[in-house]
Amino acid sequence: MKFGTFLYQTSPNSIAAVARKAEESGFESLWIPEHIILPVTYRSPYPYSSTGRMGAPPETPLHDPLLALAYVAGVTTKIRLATGVFVLPIRNAFTTAKAVASLDVLSGGRFIFGVGIGWLEEEFEGVGMNFKDRALRTREYLALMKELWTKDSPEYHGKTISVQGFKFMPKPAQKPHPPIVFGGNTEPSLKRAAKLGDGWYGIAEGNDEIAATIKRLREHERAADRTVPLEITVSRLREQLKAGDIEKFAAMGVSRIIVGPAATTRDHLAAMEKFGAEVIARS
Repeated sequence: MKFGTFLYQTSPNSIAAVARKAEESGFESLWIPEHIILPVTYRSPYPYSSTGRMGAPPETPLHDPLLALAYVAGVTTKIRLATGVFVLPIRNAFTTAKAVASLDVLSGGRFIFGVGIGWLEEEFEGVGMNFKDRALRTREYLALMKELWTKDSPEYHGKTISVQGFKFMPKPAQKPHPPIVFGGNTEPSLKRAAKLGDGWYGIAEGNDEIAATIKRLREHERAADRTVPLEITVSRLREQLKAGDIEKFAAMGVSRIIVGPAATTRDHLAAMEKFGAEVIARS
């Protein structure tokens, strides 16, 4: 089992301290959430909580994830760096492809590209992006990016975006490209992950929900005729890990569990050190 933790800190010193402690404690990866802007009020239902409301208030200071992870790359040497998750269709596909490639090169091939289509319609409206066709654009953006990342003379023609007659450099350090991990628990999200992803990132309120969602995911994998199963990452477990949970998750097919963070940077540092000594070192 691999273990990750979240990076919510905002100051340079706190970010560096958490990143270094996570690496020292044996965590495999650091995951950072993101939004460009957060509305003061919103009607869109948050899909990962039974309340329909996200936990982050609108004044939450969220860094640009790729810039923050580039900073982390400079103060660490081996821990993997991941977006959990990046709202792909709200941005320009070419600039995102460039930033991902640059981050992967500068980190020595440590980036995990966690992506989603987005759920917060007010955020799309606020930045002037179309919400209705975001699933189509996500599929086409990824197809375009794979061309840019892997081909000497990339060419792609979709309904929403195309490229021909241009060069794209640098290419990512990982070949053929950084792993693409899809977030989302809805049926379309699971189907999308099974068809297009290298992994799936799940958020669940309880262990029973996790098991049920993974079962549905495997059904979509079979329908997509996958030969290599998705790497499954589970985050934000509402129930504390108990004795035997790690073995249960492994039996479900979970490859990575993301734990934390604590309320403050000091508490997070202490919790990571404790988890590293009591769980990771014994796994």
